[in-house]
Amino acid sequence: MATHQTAPQQFFRLSHLKQRLGVSGSSIWAWVKKGTFPKPIRLSENCTAWDRASIEAWEQSRIADSK
Repeated sequence: MATHQTAPQQFFRLSHLKQRLGVSGSSIWAWVKKGTFPKPIRLSENCTAWDRASIEAWEQSRIADSK
């Protein structure tokens, strides 16, 4: 019997997003507050991160909107 394995959930921290998107952290937080960027997930009391799939979907929507 075959077992179905899913890829582990991956997260991006703010420092990675700043580098990936080429914007400041304050820009990212402003987008979150405005509702135009995915909300982060609280992983622990002092740790927030963004779901990789949500970020990739947001990037694709930005590309589609620019065409």
